[in-house]
Parts: sequence; C-alpha cells; structure tokens
Amino acid sequence: MMSLVKIFESGAQKNNMAHFAAIVNIAAVDGPINTIEEKLLIRFANKLDISEAQFDEAMRYPSNYPINPPSSKEERLEYLYDLFKMIYADHEIDEPEMNLIRRYAIGLGCSSGTAKEVIKKSIQIFSGKIDFEDYRYLVNKKE
Repeated sequence: MMSLVKIFESGAQKNNMAHFAAIVNIAAVDGPINTIEEKLLIRFANKLDISEAQFDEAMRYPSNYPINPPSSKEERLEYLYDLFKMIYADHEIDEPEMNLIRRYAIGLGCSSGTAKEVIKKSIQIFSGKIDFEDYRYLVNKKE
C-alpha cells in the first residue's frame, strides 16, 4: 500500500528526490560514503528540500534508487543544468562538488571527455566568467 506522503508528493519533489538519490548512488559507488561526501550530500539535500526521512532512506538504501540515464543528450544536459543551478545557489563550487558532478555526468551517460568539457563550460556560465564570443552567441540565439 502506498503511503499518503507518496500519494501527495509533488512532481517537483519527486524529481528532486530522484536527483538526490542518484547523487547518493554516485557517492556510494566507490565504497562507503565518507564524512566529506556526507556533508556535501547534506548540502544537496537542503538545496533540494529533501526531508530528513528521505535523506535517511536514500543513505541507507542507495541501491533502491538506480540511476536511469536519460536517452537523449538534451535530457542529460537538463539533469546537469538542474544540478549546477542547485550547486550555484551559494555562488560557488568546491572540489568535492566538482568530483561528484563529474561522476554524476558519467553516470548519466557522458563520456569522461564530454563530462569534463560540459562541466568546464557550465562552470564558466554559472560563475559569470563566459567570454564575449559565448556571450554574443547566447544573446543572439533565436528561441
């Protein structure tokens, strides 16, 4: 039987939980989650509005939340975009976040080289350090 919480959970909250659980799963891939990873996951959980019960569930049973890589490049970029928006909510990115993003991008189906390039460009965009050529392209792009 489905709990009332599950029945009334919003689409956005389900999406946030899916993102968070995928990030936990990525963090757990190389063994037990260490203290640095746990602190980072707590920050992500706060940014994604993950409840303490949801956090505990994802931490205890990360394998219950397999990563379902999107089938299209567009969807992979959207997942990464969502993650970057969340990370840059505090206007900075640190090394543990960088490592987790790289692993997340690869888990979504990007090659190591593609992940590195997308992350580099995303950091430039989200930190406001894009060059004029990229700025001009974005401003002039037809929607």
